[in-house]
Formats: sequence, structure tokens, C-alpha cells
Amino acid sequence: MAQHPDFRIEVLASHHDRANFWCGVDDLDRYLKAQAGQDIRRKANGVFVLVAPAQPDTVLGYYTLCATSVSQGEVPPAARKSIPRYPLVSAILIGRLAVSGTKQGQHLGAMLLADAVHRAYASTSTIGASMMVVDAINERAISFYESHGFVRLPESLRLVLPMDVIKQLLRA
Repeated sequence: MAQHPDFRIEVLASHHDRANFWCGVDDLDRYLKAQAGQDIRRKANGVFVLVAPAQPDTVLGYYTLCATSVSQGEVPPAARKSIPRYPLVSAILIGRLAVSGTKQGQHLGAMLLADAVHRAYASTSTIGASMMVVDAINERAISFYESHGFVRLPESLRLVLPMDVIKQLLRA
């Protein structure tokens, strides 16, 4: 994916300043500060950070990706037509996505999400996944993901986006 010249998305590394990241959601702040490094070392999550080239150590936002599965019965009918009929459907989970409180409202969340979608789709050529899944933290986050094509699972904060829909989006 071509990145915006004012920003770069890269794998979280030791030089990134995690201690001063603040997005306003304690769980997301705490994860980046205390857990993200361990998850990378343990291969539990891929953690990707948004930085400005002029300040490459300052984390402006981040997201995580990992493998997961969803029960066939949980998949909404709108998404079911494009996935295999296995009891468990392979997927890529966006576990967390956060933007620094000082940068919110500048469409950086959409930039992070676009990068996550591109990365996830690219990985399907080597590791199968029929959809992307996200566990939204609240109704505001649900609205954000729905505005980007994700479909909400019934009575849940979980949303899905089938890979064939992603393929169509990337072609457009």
C-alpha cells in the first residue's frame, strides 16, 4: 500500500515511545505500554504503529493483527455467501486499533484500518483467511467499522469483513 508522505506505518520496535501514548481508552493505552512488546516476542500479535517521518519515535496510532476463527453460525447471512462452509471459518483479527488523543479526528484511524486490511489481504496468499474480524470496544467504534464495510454479528460488538469484499474494495 502506498503510504501518505506525512506518515509511515511500521512494525513496533524498541525505539518507539510507547510510554507517552495516550488515546483516552485505558485498555488500549495499557496494552501498548505494557503488553505489546511481549506479544510481539511471543508471536501472539503483529503490532503496527503510525509515525511521522519527522518524529519517528512518537507513536501516533497503532493496530494489532492475529489469526482467529469464527463459528459458521455466528457469521451474518450477508457475509456467509462468500465463505467456506466449515464449522470454523479462518479469519484475521484486528485486536486493537487506536489513535493518539492529539491526532483524533484527522482520519488516521481510517489510514490504520486501510493498512490493516491491505496487510491482511496480502497475507492470504500464504496463510488462508476468509475474513477479517474486529472486536469493537464501543458503539462509536462499531460505527467506524460499519462505515468501512464491516458487518456486525448479531448481539455482539464483533464485526466481520469477508476477503472477497476486501478484494473488490482493493480493485476499486
